[in-house]
Amino acid sequence: MYSLMEVVKEISVEVPDLPERLKAARVKDGRRVQLLATLSEISTGYWYKLENGESQKVSKDIIDRIQQVLGVDFGVTFDG
Repeated sequence: MYSLMEVVKEISVEVPDLPERLKAARVKDGRRVQLLATLSEISTGYWYKLENGESQKVSKDIIDRIQQVLGVDFGVTFDG
C-alpha cells in the first residue's frame, strides 16, 4: 500500500520545452549542474537527461524542487 506522499511523488507531467527552459534557467543562475542537482535532490545524470530531452516526463515533486532551487516558475500545473 502506498502512502499519499508516495502517490503524489509519482504524478508526472510532460513540461513543454523543458530542456531549453531548464538549460536557460541554469545558465542564468550561473551555478554548476552538480550543485543544482544536489540542491534539487536528484542525480546529476538525471538533471542532464532532463536538460538534454532524454527524459520527457518529470514528477511534481522534482519539478517543484528544481523550480525552487533555480527561483523560476515553469508554469506547470498538475491538477487533472
